[in-house]
Amino acid sequence: MTSIRRGWGALAAGACTAALGVMLALAPAPARAQDKTYTMKISLATINDQIHAFTKNFAAALEKDSGGRIKTEIYPASQLGSIPRQTEGVQFGAIQCQVVPPEFLVGLDERFEVMAAPGLIDSMARGQKLVADPDVLKLMLGLGADKGLHGVGLFMVNPSAIASKTPIRHMADFKGKKIRIFASPFQSVSFDRLGATPVAMSLGDVLPALQQGAIDGAVASTAIFTAFHYQDAAKYATETGQPAIFAIVEISKKWYDTLPADLQQIIDKTAARESVAVNPQATEITENSRKVWTDTGGELISLPPDEQASYLKLLESVGSDVSKQKPLLNAAYQIVSAAAERTK
Repeated sequence: MTSIRRGWGALAAGACTAALGVMLALAPAPARAQDKTYTMKISLATINDQIHAFTKNFAAALEKDSGGRIKTEIYPASQLGSIPRQTEGVQFGAIQCQVVPPEFLVGLDERFEVMAAPGLIDSMARGQKLVADPDVLKLMLGLGADKGLHGVGLFMVNPSAIASKTPIRHMADFKGKKIRIFASPFQSVSFDRLGATPVAMSLGDVLPALQQGAIDGAVASTAIFTAFHYQDAAKYATETGQPAIFAIVEISKKWYDTLPADLQQIIDKTAARESVAVNPQATEITENSRKVWTDTGGELISLPPDEQASYLKLLESVGSDVSKQKPLLNAAYQIVSAAAERTK
C-alpha cells in the first residue's frame, strides 16, 4: 500500500507541474523593450514648405526604420504653440521633436544664430554643401545638450526674401521700414545698417502684424509667403538672398534618454539621412514657390546688380563685428565661415 500511495503522489506531483507549465505558457509575457512603442510629436511653425516636407519624410522614414516602434504625429503651423512654447515643450519632454530655424533657439545658446550671418553662402547648392560639412554639423548639433536638446539634423531651407507692403526696389527703400526678423543679433544689426527698424517676431504673429500695419515687411522664404498667402497683405517680395535660412532638428533629450539604444541610433541615422535626402525637394519647392507667388498676384523684385553688390559689401562684416566681443560666438563663427570658404 505504501508503494501505491507513493506512486499516486508522484503522479499528482507530475500533474501539478505540467499544469503549472501550461499556465505559465498561457500567461502574457512581460513587455520587452523591443515590443514597446513610443510616440514622437513633431512640431514646426511652418506648413507646405521645405521644413514641412522634411518633417513628413522624416516621420515616414522613422516609422519604417523603427519597424513601427516609433509612432509619429506631425503638428505644423504652430499647432502646439508659438516657437518659444514649442521649444519649452521639447526641453521638458512634452514635445519630442522640433524643426525650426536655429536662430529661434538663441535664447538657449547665442551660438545657434551663427548660421544667420550674412554672406556665408549665395545659393541653395552652396548652402546644402555648408550644412554637410562635418565641423558645422558637430558644432550645431552639439548645441543645447545642456538645455534639454539633442540635435540630429541640419538642412538648407531657402535663401531669404523680404515681403513688403510697398516695394523695396533699392537699398534706400529700406530706410524707416519696420521689418520682421528672426531672433538674431546678426539679423538685427544687418537691418540697422540698412536704416530699417528690425522687429523680432515668431512666425504665427507675422501675417496679422502685416495686415494691421504694425510692420512694413518680413524676412522669410518665398515658400512661407505663398503658404500663408502673404500676397493679400504684402504683395512685393525682394529677393536679397541674405541671410540664408536653415533648419535644425532637435529631439527632446529627456525623452531621447528613455529610449532603448537601438532606437536612439535609428533616430540619429534617419534624421541625418533625411537631412541630405530633402535637398532636391527643397530646391524644387523654392522654385515652385517663386512661380506660385507671381501667379497669385505677388511681385518678385531684385535689387539692381550694383546695389546688390553694395548690399553684400555693407553686410559682409556683420558676422565678425557682432561676434568679436563674444568668445564662444566668435569661435562658432570662425568654424562656420571657414567651412563656407571651403565649400565655395
